[in-house]
Amino acid sequence: MLDMLSGETRIFVIIGHPIAQVKSPAGITRGFVERGINAALIPIHVLPEDVDGFIAALGPVLNVDGIVVTIPHKFAARQHCTTLSDRARLLDSANVLRRGKDRAWHGDMLDGVGFVRAMRQAGGEPEGKRTLLIGAGGAGSAIGLQLLDSGVEELAIHDMDAGRRDALVARLASAHPGRVRAGSTDPTGFGIIANATPMGMRPDDPLPVEVEKLAPSMFIGDVITAPEVSPLLEAGRRLGCKTQTGVNMFLAQRELIVDFLEGKPV
Repeated sequence: MLDMLSGETRIFVIIGHPIAQVKSPAGITRGFVERGINAALIPIHVLPEDVDGFIAALGPVLNVDGIVVTIPHKFAARQHCTTLSDRARLLDSANVLRRGKDRAWHGDMLDGVGFVRAMRQAGGEPEGKRTLLIGAGGAGSAIGLQLLDSGVEELAIHDMDAGRRDALVARLASAHPGRVRAGSTDPTGFGIIANATPMGMRPDDPLPVEVEKLAPSMFIGDVITAPEVSPLLEAGRRLGCKTQTGVNMFLAQRELIVDFLEGKPV
């Protein structure tokens, strides 16, 4: 891949805080190379208080064509978009931005599509299932919407920030009335458990749900990529649960991201 780098290389950046855990730079750059596109994705570590200034500073940089956005910048990135997909508009957040011909940003939110695609690849099916979602941030919002769009019977949402949880319940209920409510850390009775928080990245993190109440019939998905098999997934696998890792989610989403950044419909 180094042989292709030149002054003609188109630049895409991925921004986050932290950034060291992301798998996207190599995977998406490889996706460009496989399509014969002279482009690379570069990781940039940006603090929340600096993200608006950073995105604004990219305005006059003529060889930067897109941004991939990770935690915690997805809501901030959306504010820089002139146009949005329907799902990004509903969620008021974006995890991918690309330049239009007028150099303005167009945003979309692909985390939920990637999560459900990875879930199906791992043998899980959302249709008709009661689902517990942990985390009402950018990724959780997108995952919740896509699970509802994919036919889950009920979505219960838990977040340590009750205000953020209630805001997401109201937002998703506006599109799917009668199927969304507040939840807790108790997974009893649910068919799908989705962790959309960073809990599990650090050795001293608490578990996102009460794992002693997990059952073998549950499907468990996690968004974190390091460690690839989180403590929650380890607990589920010991019981025989089907599981999906954050790496699975990224791999399922990678082609969608490259399509979007290339300007194709997703």
